[in-house]
Amino acid sequence: MSAAASKVGHGAKSATSRGRRSKRGADHGGEEGAERWMVTYADMLTLLLVLFIVLFSISVVNTSKFLELKHSLSSAFGNGETSVLNGGNGLNQNAADGQGQQIVLPGMPAVGPDASTMPQAPTTMQADKRGVAVQQEVEDFTQIKKRINAALRKAGMAGAVNFAIDRRGLIITVVTNALVFPGNSANLLPGGKRIFDVVAPPLVTNRHSIEVDGYTNQVKVNTDPYPTGWELSSARASAVVRYLASAGVSPSRLSAVGFSDQRPLYPASDPRAVALNRRVEIVVLTSLPSEAAALLPAAAAAAR
Repeated sequence: MSAAASKVGHGAKSATSRGRRSKRGADHGGEEGAERWMVTYADMLTLLLVLFIVLFSISVVNTSKFLELKHSLSSAFGNGETSVLNGGNGLNQNAADGQGQQIVLPGMPAVGPDASTMPQAPTTMQADKRGVAVQQEVEDFTQIKKRINAALRKAGMAGAVNFAIDRRGLIITVVTNALVFPGNSANLLPGGKRIFDVVAPPLVTNRHSIEVDGYTNQVKVNTDPYPTGWELSSARASAVVRYLASAGVSPSRLSAVGFSDQRPLYPASDPRAVALNRRVEIVVLTSLPSEAAALLPAAAAAAR
């Protein structure tokens, strides 16, 4: 009996121990399930928050930019007379007056685009007027060139200057050789004065402003008494300006600029560089706006 009772007691203890372990396992499983549910719930709340942020972001309409887009598209499609989309509230029929933005974003008034500040594509009439102005400018420059060439031929100095037309205007180039200026000097020689006596008269009655540009070549030589080629080229340009003014060109139309050996016509490796980069350019400046001035070279080439 004692042995049987012992076995029964041992079996009861084992059952009790297994029950306890089973209960702890069940409790542990319940805790893990609760944690998984909380993670899923937190993810759902995060997604909802993101959704509401996106909805709020797209609900804010920048009416100013919308109005600019409306007017731009209206101008591009049908010159603003008809709607882009037929049968509905197209851009022209949209009565957005900017109130929406003031409600959503206070302190940022919606202002429609100012037609005077919006870039406008040139109309056919504007393009025609610009073309006429360019042609007139080329004709003015051509007349100056013809008068100077005729006077040079009469004086026996044909070919003493070169001509070109670029976006700046008419370029009259005088090579500053030993007949125009002495070495390292800005004093005009009699040969130089003869050239400018011929060049000046067509410029006296002309309406354009005139810029005189002085250049030296790239040869590294002593420029004494001038410190560098900058001072020498500027002094020569100033000397030409003074001579043109004494010939009757209004000083208010004249200016002088020195470029030293910068902006050469030919690279230093070219044999012509030494003689032809050393020059004075009389630039009869165009009065056209930059967009029209860019057309001058092509118009001049076509007029030849």
